[in-house]
Amino acid sequence: MKLVRRLRGPVAALLSGALAALLLTLSSAGDARAGQTALRAADPSVLRVGGTYVSVQSTGGGIAVRQASSTDGLAAAPARQIWSDTRNLGEVWAPEVVRDGGRYHVYFSAGRGNAHRMYVISSANPDSGYTGETQLALPDGKWAIDGTLFTFNGQRWFVWSGWAGDTNVEQNLYIARMSSPTTPTGARYVISQPRESWERVVGNPFINEGPEAIKDPNGQLHVVYSANGSWSDQYCLADLRLRAGGDPAYVWDWYKSNGCLFGSNRATMMAGWDPTLHVNGPGHHSFVLLDGDIGTSPPAGPRFPLMFHAVPKGTLYSWANRYWYTGSFCWWGNTTYRRANVPGPTTDTGWSLKFFE
Repeated sequence: MKLVRRLRGPVAALLSGALAALLLTLSSAGDARAGQTALRAADPSVLRVGGTYVSVQSTGGGIAVRQASSTDGLAAAPARQIWSDTRNLGEVWAPEVVRDGGRYHVYFSAGRGNAHRMYVISSANPDSGYTGETQLALPDGKWAIDGTLFTFNGQRWFVWSGWAGDTNVEQNLYIARMSSPTTPTGARYVISQPRESWERVVGNPFINEGPEAIKDPNGQLHVVYSANGSWSDQYCLADLRLRAGGDPAYVWDWYKSNGCLFGSNRATMMAGWDPTLHVNGPGHHSFVLLDGDIGTSPPAGPRFPLMFHAVPKGTLYSWANRYWYTGSFCWWGNTTYRRANVPGPTTDTGWSLKFFE
């Protein structure tokens, strides 16, 4: 790595990424449980506050927080219930923890059938003192899950997975401005629909979900999401990259990766990306960022912490067999995403991501 440190600019970044990929492949070879934690659960959401890692999960008819000094330590940390479904809202899915204005905000979906909507609770402390749930007044008021908040170029945004109408035809990714951590403002805008062949392998409905924002070394916005049905080992991660100077609310300013970037089936992987060795159906990830703030997104370099859920290879693929995994990712430069039959340029070249078990 001394050679890479002496270099500067894109060449150094690319060499760092390549060496990281090689080292991580060698270090994980032969380890059938690479990154697997003892937490049999789905949809990890993790951030770092100083030297403490904070996670939230849906459990016990509510939401629980764990705190530890490392991502590996979260599974053994005590789970402290911060919210219970006392109003019998229904299924509680995929809580997301965010810090904004010195407070913790946990967003989650609750409901039954087509009644799922997004809610938020808030506290000055990570594991106590949360407010009662407030339903987010998302534009159009349709079925919504997997929502999370981020700030980009001084504007708060909320991104989520939802339906265009009132029937379960497909799950799209939507974005809306927020005037505060609890108040959407203006319209919702679609930024991705599951229309590519590699994200329509398993459907009924076809799915884009689990969006997570991050900012690349050039300052461009990415939303990495899960595609294909979560009940299948075709579940995988893909990327949306906002063009330089683009408008997050304008769908044609977004460029989609040409395949899965983190998945277990070679046929759906983007060219140059390899399938997983030890897990099936990796998805619904969490970039483990300082304060959960994309303003602290890592620069180009060797690797950075990631959590995701997956099923160990050799195990029946089912929701009940999902575990939380610790992994890592690095930025991968000079990557071109291509598209056709849409407004605007057909290619966009910039940073992408590589993921490791």
